[in-house]
Amino acid sequence: MTPRPPSRRLFAVFTLVAGLLGLLAVPSMAASFPSVRDTGGILGGDPAVGPPEDQAPAPALQAKTSQWTDVPSGYWAKSAIDAVAGSKTWMRDFGLKTFKPDALETRALFAKAVVMAFAPDESRDPKLKFVDVSSDDPLEPYINVAAKLGWMLPLGTSFYPKDPVTTIQVHRALLWALGLDDVVAGANAIHTTDGYVFEHGASFGVRLLGNSLGLRYNHDQESLDVGPGSRLPRSEVAWSLYRAWVIENSESWRLSSAQAFKTIHLGPVPESFRPVVEFAMKFVGYPYIYAGEWDVKTPSGYCCGAQPRGGFDCSGLMWWVLRAPDGIYDNTKVRPYQGYILGERSSNDMAHAIPKAERLTFDQSKAGDLQFYDSNHDGTVDHVDLYLGWGWVLDSGSNGVTMIRVVDPDSWYRETFVWGRRLVPANTKS
Repeated sequence: MTPRPPSRRLFAVFTLVAGLLGLLAVPSMAASFPSVRDTGGILGGDPAVGPPEDQAPAPALQAKTSQWTDVPSGYWAKSAIDAVAGSKTWMRDFGLKTFKPDALETRALFAKAVVMAFAPDESRDPKLKFVDVSSDDPLEPYINVAAKLGWMLPLGTSFYPKDPVTTIQVHRALLWALGLDDVVAGANAIHTTDGYVFEHGASFGVRLLGNSLGLRYNHDQESLDVGPGSRLPRSEVAWSLYRAWVIENSESWRLSSAQAFKTIHLGPVPESFRPVVEFAMKFVGYPYIYAGEWDVKTPSGYCCGAQPRGGFDCSGLMWWVLRAPDGIYDNTKVRPYQGYILGERSSNDMAHAIPKAERLTFDQSKAGDLQFYDSNHDGTVDHVDLYLGWGWVLDSGSNGVTMIRVVDPDSWYRETFVWGRRLVPANTKS
């Protein structure tokens, strides 16, 4: 994990105290510092807004309500658990009374669940064996099929059946089960129209597609949100498995919409902007965090608007990806470029920092421009994203996650778009 850079919130407060008192701030003063959520302006954040279709719909599977002793009424994943372990037996591993929602899901149990849900009649491959899976293990047939189909990847001759699954592993298996492996491959080949293929991690396509389809639950309590590499408890797996089943059976339009990623390209992206895109790709799949602008959580006892985990709100993501270093904020230790002049923190302040004559229409926007939205049509900008070219944007908030998405002409984004802003590159000389 990359060490957390000095926070702009902490620096801003320390600078203010030092300027007024002529003294360095000391830890004992930290308790008097206001929270970022109470201050607004430079210390503010942006709410999560976006298209209505991004919100996970009501349960579509008629679920049998089971009398779980460890899943209380009103529990966030109860409908999913009722579906996958009550009405269905995919995750009924401990009977109809006990589900163990907080226990980490093992690779073996998840192999059973995903195969039962999406390939119950698939025959095993007798030639496929693993040194750590006994032939008489009742889960062996499911492990075999999951590996045979390429849904779950072994490591050499080992499957590691007792290891916990991660978000990426679960999303990958479900995307393959939904027949989207070719779309993932297309997303991984993201390129410019002049042939430049962007460099990114091997999991980029899985992170992009899994979150685009809403396979990750967006918690109201941000500390509960999971990231791409998180080890998943059974409750999270139940939700993801359930969502994939709903998509296949009653939301085929989501599968059709996902096809746009199969041929994703960003137009003629300037060479100077390519490192920005590649840096941003690393954080696709990070959760939306109000007032978040770092990739890791703040340390224990942090005074000033602490993040419960790494993640970004929309304007915080713009800081993380674009803002040039200064005395308030500097994350250039983790990215290979200086960035752009961007002094404002909230989307509304960013939007109104330029005169009307400099405001861009949507069609005037080019790769590297900010785009602003007024979701309530009340004159207040409440969302910002980064235009990447050819209709694609880098966005955080609308789906509870950082992602790259296409802005169609008849979309919520076009309806709420107000104007764009072209940023000025910072002087690269220190």
